[in-house]
Amino acid sequence: MKYCIGEFASILGVTADTLRLYEKHDIVRPTKDNSNNYRYFNDLDARDLLMSRWYRSMGIPLPEVANLMKESSLKQVMGRMQETALNLEEEIKQKTMLLNKMNEIHKELRGLESSLYTCKLKQLPGMYRLKQTDKNALIKNDMVKSLVNTWMDLLPYAFYSFRIEDTDNFVSENNNFDYSWGLTLLEEEAQKFEMDSEEYAEYISPSHCISATILCPDEKYITKNSLQFMIDYIEANHYAIAGDVVGKLLLTEKIEGQNRSYLEVNIPIQ
Repeated sequence: MKYCIGEFASILGVTADTLRLYEKHDIVRPTKDNSNNYRYFNDLDARDLLMSRWYRSMGIPLPEVANLMKESSLKQVMGRMQETALNLEEEIKQKTMLLNKMNEIHKELRGLESSLYTCKLKQLPGMYRLKQTDKNALIKNDMVKSLVNTWMDLLPYAFYSFRIEDTDNFVSENNNFDYSWGLTLLEEEAQKFEMDSEEYAEYISPSHCISATILCPDEKYITKNSLQFMIDYIEANHYAIAGDVVGKLLLTEKIEGQNRSYLEVNIPIQ
């Protein structure tokens, strides 16, 4: 039998636009009535359309479906299905990793307010870091500019962190000290993504730390006063500072036009 495009689409549960798209890819080949310029489909077109939709339902791209519809031995079909299945496995792996990371971040954020200005012991893992600022001012570095896109693609596994390198100045009477910000990736994550990070990023060794969360207005510098409660805790418990102070940006809130950031601060001790 012959069917006009609207009737044929209705019978098969697709739209007329879908039929036109499949016709464009030469999957269905309606005959044209030159007297009225109407296109008519037949019962065999239905079989080809349904087979092509079956391929599409498995995630095979339409141009490749068109190729299979032109020539598709059992071996070819099985090979393409296996390739699609492997791609799907990789996609599921990536989505599962992302879901786990999101759950980890959500758990971290859920405890922010209750952990503010409270010191605790923490084992800090090793990490790699691109130095991108001097205090809050961005610095121009050709090497960093050539790499930053790759690191940005690793969000949310990568995060923004600061580092206070001058430990002597940190414990001095001076309220201000030098620090920098940069994209950072935990050593475990770098291995997971098979990044050869050692060649172009600074490495921060694992350490035993005093850790706490603070609130900081975005336009303000990180100062000794904001961390004094941690220094007092270290002195009261007879610890000694044993390395660079590092921290991470956990979240920035914007309330009534004002920004403030939750920062995790980690002070290595021995």
